Amino acid sequence: MYTWNDKPYRCPVEIAFAAVGGKWKCLILWHLHLGKMRFKELERIVPGVSQKMLTQQLKEMERDGLIVKTVFPEVPPKVEYELTERGHSIFPILEQMHEWAIAQFDLKKSAQTESLPPIST
Repeated sequence: MYTWNDKPYRCPVEIAFAAVGGKWKCLILWHLHLGKMRFKELERIVPGVSQKMLTQQLKEMERDGLIVKTVFPEVPPKVEYELTERGHSIFPILEQMHEWAIAQFDLKKSAQTESLPPIST
């Protein structure tokens, strides 16, 4: 038995899924690998995520030590998110998932893909 965030888990894979699982967390981490981003940038670059869900996912990842939130004392407040060392450590796995998806699913780029920033691999 393993314990993380005061919850019991039978397997470390369960912990990994608790930390980065779900529809949005891996995408957010993937894009934050490019560097610091503001909330609206993340909202724009992660297609389909609601403000409420993005806020919730960012709070959870901050709590879990994957990202850090920096609030600048300005009006209106400026907030940036960036990966921590722990957050960066998941990127090689995300890259492998990226390559696996390309190899296994005969993916083709769409015109919409061209408007997104490049992903360094």
